[in-house]
Amino acid sequence: MTEKEKMLNQEIYNANYDKELIEERTNTQDLCYEYNNIKPSNIEKRKEILSKIIGKTKKEYCIEQPFWCDYGYNIEIGENFYSNHNLIILDGNKVKFGDDVFIAPNCGFYTAGHPLDYKTRNKGLEYAKPITVGNNVWIGGNVCVLPGVTIGDNVVIGAGSVVNKDIPSNSVAVGNPCKVIKKL
Repeated sequence: MTEKEKMLNQEIYNANYDKELIEERTNTQDLCYEYNNIKPSNIEKRKEILSKIIGKTKKEYCIEQPFWCDYGYNIEIGENFYSNHNLIILDGNKVKFGDDVFIAPNCGFYTAGHPLDYKTRNKGLEYAKPITVGNNVWIGGNVCVLPGVTIGDNVVIGAGSVVNKDIPSNSVAVGNPCKVIKKL
């Protein structure tokens, strides 16, 4: 099994020394660099480059610059998606956003994690678990979403939250760790 197959199967893998994964990340980083250096008013060119980065999009979406991701092909964004400045997606596994998702500045979605055992971690081994964000979700500024999390439909995540567990639909959740404080 290749390191890429292990990554996509949520198994421990080595991304640091695998030629295929390094090449894919480098190519995506080059595209992100190109995207981040396009004049903001050149919407057509921005969409053109994003279409080379993001795995699947619908028609209406906007990702403000700067934007960074690892692979891009693992990212799926729904209709009427908007992300403000400085979105970071570490997409070693699938990151799926539903329709009508709004993301404030400085947010990160991290599928990558590392073993707690330092001997294993120091070998450069990691894992990647998918992240799913439902429809009609608003994510406040400086939110961090960790590996394996699912955020349901009709959810508001308060600014500064660290989302390390699933958040059910129709709720407002805040904090570190992020917890539901109100049902909608």
